[in-house]
Parts: sequence; structure tokens; C-alpha cells
Amino acid sequence: MTRSEEPLFRLASASPRRRLIFRLVGIPCLVSPANVEEEASHADPARLCTGNARLKAAAAASEPPRFTLGADTIVVIDGRVLGKPADEREARQMLETLSGRTHEVFTGWSLLDGDRTASEGHAVTSVSFRPLEPARIDDYVRAREWTDKAGGYAIQGLGAYLIESISGDPFNVMGLPVSQVVQAFLDHDVIPRYPLQRPV
Repeated sequence: MTRSEEPLFRLASASPRRRLIFRLVGIPCLVSPANVEEEASHADPARLCTGNARLKAAAAASEPPRFTLGADTIVVIDGRVLGKPADEREARQMLETLSGRTHEVFTGWSLLDGDRTASEGHAVTSVSFRPLEPARIDDYVRAREWTDKAGGYAIQGLGAYLIESISGDPFNVMGLPVSQVVQAFLDHDVIPRYPLQRPV
């Protein structure tokens, strides 16, 4: 492993979407999923997802590397939080609820320096679904892309068909507001510059 490939922080997440995002933006990380009991509800969705992100980061924090990032994504519609569906029935119900309507995706993140919170924040993206016929919902549910996805869909996969429009950061819907997090990395010297220099 070259120096430019050494992990610069610990990612407290099992999400393959977040790992993919960091590969795309060229920032190497050490993946260390956190096993924590997340809070399921809160009057303030932003505080809910940011608090869960902090819990994940704290559970995974270790040396090295010095910094640990936790993140949590939730879908909110009519003030109701949609987490990850437990089964096909729940996935179908979520998609029926989102069909033809606009919902909000919140992702909270928390960056720890050792055991101290260095920076944290959240982003909100509005997503409008096209009206979905029952047969289209059944097709999507059978494809099983809904597993381990807040709201029961994935923007970067087959779920792209479900979406009519997006207002805000699309990476936030994938699971991480990249611009916010990279700025925090720069502010706290997690990375020396952006983009990182890569070997030719």
C-alpha cells in the first residue's frame, strides 16, 4: 500500500454506498462498522440522524487512524421517519407511501478526533417520486434493492426509475453529503488538500 492509499480516517459504517462515495472522491478510509442500538424516533429528524451518527462514530473510534466518521440516513414524510424495511411487506408499504409524493432525506454525520467531537452536521434533500403502479412496486420489491435502504429504495440503482426530481445534494440521498464532509476533513487536517494527489 502506498502512502496515498493509506486510510486517513475510520468509517463507522457498513454501507457499501458510503464506501463507494469515498472511492469516487479518492479519499481512502478504514471501514469499521459500528454495532450500536440506534435511536428510532425523535421530534427533530436532524437531531435524530446526527445523534445516531455520533453514536456510531463513538462505538467504532480507535487508534489508528485518529479520526472516525459516523453517518446516518433517514427518510421523512408527513413527519414520520421511514427507516430500513424489515421485509417485503414493509418495503411495499413504504413505496406505496412515497408514490407520487415528495419526501425528505436527512443524513447526519459526526467526525470524531479521538474521542472528541471535532465537527458534525446534516443535510436535507427533497425527493419527488413519480406515481408508481402496483406492478412497478412489485417489480422493484422482487429485485430486493430495498434491503438495508432507508425508505426502501436506492437512488443509484434501479430506484432511479422511481424518482421524478431531486432538490438538493444527490449524494446525500446515497448516504453522505460529500461537500460538507470534505470541508470538515480540510478544516481538521484529516486530508491535507482536495483532491488528494494520486500516483500516476
